[in-house]
Amino acid sequence: MGSPTDIDLLRELEPVAEANVNRHLSIAAEWMPHEYVPWSQGRDFDTTPWAPEQSVLSEAAQMAFEVNLLTEDNLPSYHREIAVAFGRDGAWGTWVGRWTAEEGRHAMAMRDYLLVTRAVDPVTLERDRMLQMQRGYDSGAKTALEAMTYVSFQELATRVSHRNTGRVTGEPFAERLLTRVAADENLHMIFYRNLVAAALELAPERLLPIIRDELMKFEMPGTGIRDFGRKARYIAQSGIYDLRIHHDDVVAPILRHWKLLSLEGLSGDAAKAQADIGVFMSGLDALATRQTEKKAAAAARRAAREAQQPTPVAAG
Repeated sequence: MGSPTDIDLLRELEPVAEANVNRHLSIAAEWMPHEYVPWSQGRDFDTTPWAPEQSVLSEAAQMAFEVNLLTEDNLPSYHREIAVAFGRDGAWGTWVGRWTAEEGRHAMAMRDYLLVTRAVDPVTLERDRMLQMQRGYDSGAKTALEAMTYVSFQELATRVSHRNTGRVTGEPFAERLLTRVAADENLHMIFYRNLVAAALELAPERLLPIIRDELMKFEMPGTGIRDFGRKARYIAQSGIYDLRIHHDDVVAPILRHWKLLSLEGLSGDAAKAQADIGVFMSGLDALATRQTEKKAAAAARRAAREAQQPTPVAAG
């Protein structure tokens, strides 16, 4: 008997999807976006135009918040991608609809917060949103198995990015909002992670190469954001999301949950994929260490320069 096709696997995963949809619906907390925005801080922009000094967020927090929001903004493209991959019938369709509704709530609340508190330039934010949504998002026609594997990593990465952004804001409303959004993203990750775990039990020889490929070519869906490369580097330098965080807080925990590197009895492509993942993780760990060392060296140089600056003398 041949290996199961992707369609066969999706049929076998339907009960798992249904159980996890029901699990999600039973534990996902209802929350109202308007309750996370400090509306009393709002002012009309026509009478009081925006100015940079109005923002209470650091440059790093502003940049990370904007990137996170613009990534959330491409929801129409994401909805299309997962609806095509999973279909609109049964438990899959229920999940597609629920996930889309929850993700829409994130962008709504985040944008309201940024505008009401004048945390970022509203004109630049809107222009970047228009550009980002016009470009859209294309996953490269991922299959359902590829999509659920990719999104397992992506949802956790998004959760960590929101959580860490909230922490560096130093602003209670922002931290509370992003903590709430991060909690949703964690539940989304669990849904996909559990499906991949079930698929691994059914067809490890099919899943291992997919996991390897999605892991090794992984990139966040926000790469189409204007000037994304520079912004991502600044966010990494600020310790919000860097290679060490990606390795330690995103990739490694998911691989451990799947027990991926300890699976036994593999052969052929699956065994090779497992070995490739082990090599990749060692390389990622080494890259993360080098990045951390470079950041520490740069910080030391900045501190040395600041120490050499003459101390201002007060006028007598």
